[in-house]
Amino acid sequence: MKAYEQALSLAETLKLKGVSRSLDEMVNDAESRKVSYISFLNSVFSAEISWRAKRRFERNMAGAHFPMIKRMEDFDFGGVKGIGKSDAVNLLDFRWIDNKENILFFGPPGVGKTHLSIALGVSAVEKGYKVCFERITNLIKLLRTSEIQKTSEYRIRRIMKSDLIIIDEIGYTPIEKREANLFFNLISEAYENLSVIVTSNKSFETWAEMMGDGVMTTALLDRLLHHARVYTLDGQSYRTKKIKNKEE
Repeated sequence: MKAYEQALSLAETLKLKGVSRSLDEMVNDAESRKVSYISFLNSVFSAEISWRAKRRFERNMAGAHFPMIKRMEDFDFGGVKGIGKSDAVNLLDFRWIDNKENILFFGPPGVGKTHLSIALGVSAVEKGYKVCFERITNLIKLLRTSEIQKTSEYRIRRIMKSDLIIIDEIGYTPIEKREANLFFNLISEAYENLSVIVTSNKSFETWAEMMGDGVMTTALLDRLLHHARVYTLDGQSYRTKKIKNKEE
């Protein structure tokens, strides 16, 4: 028992939390199966690696700030034009993140733009990428307050260190010129350094009016579209569809 307690103490000193949590089980298993020293050592290392991977995934999921969890397999491809299952399969290989490419989803409300973006984000976290999700209204608030609020500054730093930013619901509310400048600066910093997913209910042509500056909007779109895959979705709103199904 003394040797076990010493081993546990050493694991805790070395901050091997995965080993500390599994040591008793691993020792009992090794004794019952009479495994070799090297096999036991491999079990110890594997336990630590698995625990760290689990903790990293949990941290990255929490840091992503997804408003909900969505999965690609739950998306109704049959009810939407503009993207198919083969497109989704290609996106799930995440070469576009490795290549710092962007994904832009356009279309009316209720066709699944947010579902697709979250599903891609969740799968990206599962593959080990760092992801941050923000609705445009909250992102603008963070940018506006990052110089005076530590929490906003920290969030913006995390966003810029991520592999993928998801910016949801551009176009539902107008953006003041100063706010648009802050947003442009963020996109400029992200350009060719990380990937961006954008969802919007507005076409490119109306972005200048929404942001109040045609020249800046052109420059912003130039950066977003330079390395981008664009999907224009169309179909009946799934919310409307649900209401009709209930009435029937």
